[in-house]
Amino acid sequence: MDTSLTPVLVSACLLGRACRYDGGHNRDVVLDEQLAARGERAVPVCPEDAGGLGTPRPAAWMTGAAAEVLAGCARVVDVHGRDVTAQFVAGADLAVEVARAAGARRAYLKERSPSCGVAASHRVNGAGASEAQSGPGVTAQRLLDAGLEVHGVEGRRVHEDHDEHHHDTAQRNAADPNAQEQGATNRGSDAPRNEP
Repeated sequence: MDTSLTPVLVSACLLGRACRYDGGHNRDVVLDEQLAARGERAVPVCPEDAGGLGTPRPAAWMTGAAAEVLAGCARVVDVHGRDVTAQFVAGADLAVEVARAAGARRAYLKERSPSCGVAASHRVNGAGASEAQSGPGVTAQRLLDAGLEVHGVEGRRVHEDHDEHHHDTAQRNAADPNAQEQGATNRGSDAPRNEP
């Protein structure tokens, strides 16, 4: 392990680990290249797997904002209606522990996941269906609350497209939980599903 590289927390699926809810991955070659160019070393974490849900697992989504889940006012339920809140919270807490143990102050997380989403994550809408909505997932919220700088990454890029948004699709600002997508570095905060 090269100790001259800066440790950063990364959703394991973005590094090619087959830990998505359906057993797949979201390997992002562009992120690999960007980490190397910035002198960053990936510290992988899959909160849902680490929280005890295993892989594969049923898709899940939040019934409210991530902050509400963490406060015990909302739940995370899977496609079968099973309450998996405890596993999502346990995985989020483990992600914070991993980040602290590694000395990571920044995280690159899979966008739209109910755990790792930053700008958007899946939660139940007014009609009772799951959809991507504004706000972080459970783990992203917990990391933001712990003071980490959090960046959302869509995943599966094989080359950089300069017409696309910068890979940091969102950086939430803890000082402004209602902040929209930003292009500058901030510390993050704010809410919701398992996404292909």
